[in-house]
Amino acid sequence: MVDSISVLGCTGSIGRQTIAVAEHAGIPVVALSANRKIDLLEEQTRRLHPKLVAVFDEEAAAQFRTAVADLDVRVVSGMDGLIEAAILPESRCVVTAVSGSVGLKPTLAAIRAKKRIALANKETLVCAGNLVMRAAAEEGAEIIPVDSEHSAIFQCLMGRGKAELKRILLTGSGGPFRGLPREALEKITPQQAVKHPNWNMGAKISVDSATMMNKGLEFIEAMHLFSVTPDDIQVVVHPQSVIHSMVELVDGTVIAQLGVPDMGLPIQLALTYPERRKSMFEHLDFTKLQGLTFEAPDLEKTPCLALAMSCARTGGTAPCVMSAANEVAVHMFLRGEIGYNRIYDAAAAAVAAIPAVETDDLDEIIAFDLEARNFVKAYFA
Repeated sequence: MVDSISVLGCTGSIGRQTIAVAEHAGIPVVALSANRKIDLLEEQTRRLHPKLVAVFDEEAAAQFRTAVADLDVRVVSGMDGLIEAAILPESRCVVTAVSGSVGLKPTLAAIRAKKRIALANKETLVCAGNLVMRAAAEEGAEIIPVDSEHSAIFQCLMGRGKAELKRILLTGSGGPFRGLPREALEKITPQQAVKHPNWNMGAKISVDSATMMNKGLEFIEAMHLFSVTPDDIQVVVHPQSVIHSMVELVDGTVIAQLGVPDMGLPIQLALTYPERRKSMFEHLDFTKLQGLTFEAPDLEKTPCLALAMSCARTGGTAPCVMSAANEVAVHMFLRGEIGYNRIYDAAAAAVAAIPAVETDDLDEIIAFDLEARNFVKAYFA
């Protein structure tokens, strides 16, 4: 169990839940980072008394310094500040709950500082999975997944060798629009898309769950986390979100991890591993379950998932381009600038237009990420 943590992205959904878990478990939060939500950040800072707070946005950082001038806390800003929060010597574990590829550099910095990484930022592995996992192996840094699905797989594989694994069964609810044809989604609003049937999440990940791009990102992430190929992963739609994922072993045994759909559970495990601690969350009551159902995803109705799985097979920078393009398009949708179906159109167009290359050079990866973002902005100009 870790004895101190830094929370990158502390004002987002995962960040707030992480703080609640840490307070329940009595784990000090020694560093925080946020982008612009300085009112919430100030409240967290006054309650938790961290040693350092990083505010990514420079203007917001200036406002925050004024707001907490009476406190004994160091305030830093920009990417350098985010990295400083990630490598703070007093922190044993870094929870990477920032959204998007901005999490890549601080995660790598934390790995080089030999921190435990409680990984909640999908884009880090989607964009640079080979680079990140190799760095973790070289430095001996732990990466404990926070995503419920990857945490489930991690738990199912505890104590088992790679040779025992036949395949990963990656489950997903199918989102709020499961089964609807693509043409029926033309008029979907942001308000409808962020209402996930089972999970309480941030806006961006909720939209990704609706399009099933989130499952595609998780598909790629699982490849890197567990050193498997696309052929070793099967996506299974499980609308009840009770089974968070499964593994099939070579002898035909299937091991599943079940629990209530609450992100607090995988967050707590990432902080207390290898220990289990009593949690503050509801326990699963099997007598109240109305049944568990499973089906194959309809890739024609979920083209974002199909695109992500295709990029996983292409490899190289294809997943990075797809993820960056999707991120920009989702935020445009949330602002009401484009329609729901245009999210896929933008991501697919970027992947088609920007040739994939094999590279583990961080600067080159970041350049491809930026190229994809600029492509989408021009695509809708």
